[in-house]
Amino acid sequence: MLVMPVLVIVLWCVASYGGLASQDFLPSPTGVVKGTLQLFFEYQLATAIWISTKRILIAFLLAAAVAFPLGIMMGAFAPIEALFDPIMAPLRYMPISAFIPLLILWFGIFEAQKVAFLFLGTFVFLLPVVVTAVKAVPEELVQTARTLGATRFQVVHSVLVPAALPEIFDSFRVMNAIAWTYVILAEAVNPQYGLGYMVELARTHSKPSWSFAGLVVIGGIGLLTDFLIKSLSRLLFRWRDH
Repeated sequence: MLVMPVLVIVLWCVASYGGLASQDFLPSPTGVVKGTLQLFFEYQLATAIWISTKRILIAFLLAAAVAFPLGIMMGAFAPIEALFDPIMAPLRYMPISAFIPLLILWFGIFEAQKVAFLFLGTFVFLLPVVVTAVKAVPEELVQTARTLGATRFQVVHSVLVPAALPEIFDSFRVMNAIAWTYVILAEAVNPQYGLGYMVELARTHSKPSWSFAGLVVIGGIGLLTDFLIKSLSRLLFRWRDH
């Protein structure tokens, strides 16, 4: 499991310390550590991390608040799916970055635009996952509930939602990865604070070590949040086989 990461680090050390690549092209691990510390102590990297995390969290909660009930209804009721799917399906094939000019027009260039971009990027992927999870619930569970006299809405509340919830929650790991992928792009518009601002700072100061530091920080945060979501899933759904 750790063979490839260790191999990459070894090759990185050989290339940087061995003089095979210039520091402007490939900063050494030591340079990246120094750049990270410099960003922390001189440029408020901790604050930037918090700001980006807050933006992602707000956008994710908004996306879940819309995608979860809509996806449940689309998965449970064919007429509702037929109504919304022609609008939602094409969004999955459109590059989210193409919406930036529209979002700037609608929300300006400040906080609302960044959250709206992250919301859109998360929502278009989360909605079909919810619909698919609902449709994947075994039909015998639904038929058993109907045989016992449950109404359609009782089936949705008591059978479909509990049965689909573990798979939906697991998809949050993918949504988390998507959000952290999009955050730099979201913050590239009028970069003020956040990790996108740190990346822009690295560019304007011609500091490759800062760019690498930003990548390391984002990757580390992504892995940490992925671990937390996975652990929470195991805690909430202990009855599942893992």
